[in-house]
Amino acid sequence: MSKSSKSDKILVVDDSADNVFLVKTILEEEGYTVSTAENGASALAKLEISTCDLVLLDLMMPGMDGYEVTKRIRQNMTLPFIPILLITAHDSPNIAHGLDLGADDFIRKPVTVGELLARVRSLLRLKHSIDERDEIARQRQDFVSRLTHDLRTPLVAADRMLMLFAEGALGQLSSQMQEVIDIMARSNSNLLTMVNTLLEVYRFEAGRKNLAFQPVNLSQLLQEVSEELSPLAEQKHLTVNLDVGEDLGMSAVMGDRLELHRLFTNLIGNAVKFTDTGSVSIRITPATPSDDCITVEVADTGPGISPEEQVTLFERFRQGSHTRSGSGLGLYLSRRIVEAHQGTISMNSEVGKGSVFTVCLPIKQ
Repeated sequence: MSKSSKSDKILVVDDSADNVFLVKTILEEEGYTVSTAENGASALAKLEISTCDLVLLDLMMPGMDGYEVTKRIRQNMTLPFIPILLITAHDSPNIAHGLDLGADDFIRKPVTVGELLARVRSLLRLKHSIDERDEIARQRQDFVSRLTHDLRTPLVAADRMLMLFAEGALGQLSSQMQEVIDIMARSNSNLLTMVNTLLEVYRFEAGRKNLAFQPVNLSQLLQEVSEELSPLAEQKHLTVNLDVGEDLGMSAVMGDRLELHRLFTNLIGNAVKFTDTGSVSIRITPATPSDDCITVEVADTGPGISPEEQVTLFERFRQGSHTRSGSGLGLYLSRRIVEAHQGTISMNSEVGKGSVFTVCLPIKQ
C-alpha cells in the first residue's frame, strides 16, 4: 500500500520568493508537507539533514543552477531515490539536458494548478512504487540471509557426525559403508560451502560486511592457498606453478586477510577444478612507481570460456555451461571482495586454450 499524500514531503527550490509562495500554497492545500530552499546549496544541505519524497527544482537559479543540483543529488549514493520535477520558463533551453542528468519530469512557468498537481501525483506514485520494490527486495534478502545462517547449524552437525563415522568412532565400517559415508560427506561439504558462499554474498549486498584492513603479504597468502589446494591438484596430476618473485616484501597490500584468502582460494580452486591436464600458474607483479597496484594472475590450461559466457561471468547466479559449474556465486563474490578493496578483477579466455584471471589490488586504501 502506498502511503497517504499527507505524509509526503516535498522540497521546493526556487530563488523567487513569489514562485515559492505560490507553489507552496498549492501543495499545502492538498495536504502535502512542504519545505523550501532559496538556492541549490541550501537545498543540498537540507537533503543531507532530512530527505524528502519529491524535489520541485527551478532550473535557472544564480550560483548553482538546477542542472548542477540534479547532478549532485543523483551522485549522492547515500540518498534514497527522490523524483525531481524541473520548473522552467518557456524560453529556458536544454530541458533534455536536465532529464539526461537524472531529472524525472518538467513543468513550464507559469504553472497551472491542475498540471502541477497531476505531475506531482505522478512522480509520487513513482516514488512509492520504487520504495515498495526496494523494501520487498530488502525483506527477501533478510529472509535468505537468516535462512542461510540457520542452515549452517544442521549442516555443520552432519559434517561432524559423518567425520566420526568415517573415522570409525562409532564402530568399524565395511568397505561399502565407508564408500557411502565418503560420498555423503563430500555432498554435505559441497552444500555447506554453497551455504557459506550465499551467506557471504548477502552480507555484502546488505552492507553488513565489515572488513578488517591490515597489511597483507600476498606472496605468503598465495603460498598458503596453493599448499591448501595442492592435494586436489595432485589427485588430478596437475602442476601448480607459483611465481611470487624474489622480494616478498614488495607484495604487501592493505586488505582483509580472510576475504583475500577466500578470493584466491576461489580463483585458484576454480582453475584446478576445471583443468584436467596441464597446469595452473599463479604470478605476482609488484607495484611500480607509475602504478600503485599489485597484480595477481591465475592462469590455467583448462577448456576456456566462450565469449558469450564471459559477458555475464561475474554476475550473481550466472552458471557456466561446464558440467562442473557450481551455484554461479563464486565469481560474483570474488568481484564483490575485490571491489571492497578498491581493486579490479578481469578475465581473458579462449576456448580450448585456458583462462587467465587478473586481480589488481592497490597497495594503500
